[in-house]
Order: sequence, then C-alpha cells, then structure tokens
Amino acid sequence: MEFFLQTPAWAAVQRSLGRRVHEKTGPGWSFLAIEEKNPAGKVIYAPYGPVADSVEAFDAATAALVALAKAEHAVFVRMEPAAAGFTASDAGPLLRARGLRPAPVNQQPELSWIVDLDGDFKDVLAGMKPTNRNLYRNIHKKGVAFRTSQDPADISILLHFLHLTAARNGFKPQSDEYLTQVAASLLPAGAGTLFIAELEGEPIAAAFAYDSADTRVYAHAALDDTHRKLSAGIPLLVTLMADAKEKGLKHVDLWGVAPEDQPDHKWAGFTAFKKSFGGREVSYPGTWDLPVNKLRYGAYQLARKLRDKLR
Repeated sequence: MEFFLQTPAWAAVQRSLGRRVHEKTGPGWSFLAIEEKNPAGKVIYAPYGPVADSVEAFDAATAALVALAKAEHAVFVRMEPAAAGFTASDAGPLLRARGLRPAPVNQQPELSWIVDLDGDFKDVLAGMKPTNRNLYRNIHKKGVAFRTSQDPADISILLHFLHLTAARNGFKPQSDEYLTQVAASLLPAGAGTLFIAELEGEPIAAAFAYDSADTRVYAHAALDDTHRKLSAGIPLLVTLMADAKEKGLKHVDLWGVAPEDQPDHKWAGFTAFKKSFGGREVSYPGTWDLPVNKLRYGAYQLARKLRDKLR
C-alpha cells in the first residue's frame, strides 16, 4: 500500500504552501521529508515515512535523514515508519534501540481503517452493513445524484459544508486557505477528486479524496444537515469506493479510527461510521523523534513537561 503522504503529489502540495521539501532514495528505501518549525527549532518531518523494504534499508534511510537534519541545522528528525521493514508490534524495541523516542503526540493516525477492493465490487458491497448497500442502490429514487469534479473552484462546496459541520459540532476544521491550495495542487494533476452529492441539482454533501498509485484516501467530507435524513454521506462514500475500483486502485483508506478499548475517544463516532463499510484495522508504529541536537531537544522536552504541569 503506497502512502499518499510519501508521494510526489504531496510534495507538490507542500511546496505550493511555501514549505521546503526533501525527497531522497537509496537501495530499498525512500523518503519525503518536510522542514517544519517547532518550539525547539527546525524539524525534519517524514509523514508516514521513511519507506523501506527491510530493517537494513530503514537504517540507511534513517542515516540519510540524520545527515539531512545536520546539514539543515535541524534539532531533530520526526518520523512515522509505517512501512519500513518491520511491524507495528515490533517497532517499539527496534526504534528505541536506535535512539528514537515516542513523540509527545502522534502527528498522523496510529490506527487506520482500510477497505480492500479485491475481486468484484459486489464483494466489497457484501462486506458492508445492509443499510449502506441499500442506500447506495436506491437513493437515486429520492432525487439524489452523484458527480465527480477536478475543478478547484468546486472546493467551495466542501468548505461550505465543513463550516456548517464545525458550527454544529464545535470543532475547528482546517483553514479555507489550506484546503483551497491543496485542491488547486491536486485536482488539476488528477491526484485528487471531489465527489459531490446533489438533490435535484443542489449540492447536499461533498467528499475530497487523494490518490496514490494503489490507494485512495478519504480525506475530507461534510454534508448539509438540512437533508440529514437522506444519509447522502453513505452512498457518497460507496460511490467514491466504486470509482476507485473502476480506476484500478486496490485500497480505500478511511483514515484514523479510535482504539476499541477507548469508547470515549474523540473519533469514536467516526469509527462506527467507517467500520460500517467493511474492511480491516491497520496499526502503525506512531510518531517518533530522533534527536540530532540532543541539548536543545532535551530542553524542548523539559519545557513541554513544565507546561503540561502548569495546565
């Protein structure tokens, strides 16, 4: 499974946002790393990277990241080795033995929900809750139709629904400027697609998906609460999956889910929704830091602990 955050398309997005991006490859490994600012100073961050086909290749990639961090005067390397030649269950001892330590918080989800698109699409439908299948097959009878768009201007439809959802549920979505720039970079390049549900020609829900070579990521979605009873978000997501299947993609990544033993997790509601489409849970090692300037990294950690105590 190719991670979208390690693709040239994501590098293009980051550069369009004015960030410096480093892409390097070697025998059996590669990484995309972004320069970020942190209270400690400069950080070299590889989201869901580096990618490696063995532990030895991971070590080579790590050495290259450290060399890059030193050259750029970064305080530490932050990484999420989701596909680096070892499993999530083996990651802790392996990474600690190499001087890495868990980051204060995970930058990207440690658990994700994947729907595989193997076989016929009817097999994918069979793995879903009956309600989801029936909505997908019958919602057209209620005047709802679906369309796709590669027009960056259509991001305004999703932004409108995100504002409504944020006001209703009291959360802060990513900024309009950020999502507008992501759309401007990905949509014309064919690396992203907007899916829009319309009731008699008027948009009532929208979703924004990102595509890597074999995986579609369900990245952003929102709907108009006025038409909540239609549950258009369900057949919209199934349409997104069917389109991915038609394009020859192998997986749909529904992104982060809550651990089963945390019913009060902030993602618990989203998790129940995602699991209703069938699929499987995938765990990743999480976010890890490798100090390069150990003195400044230690001061950063101490300052964080003091701030947390004061809270």
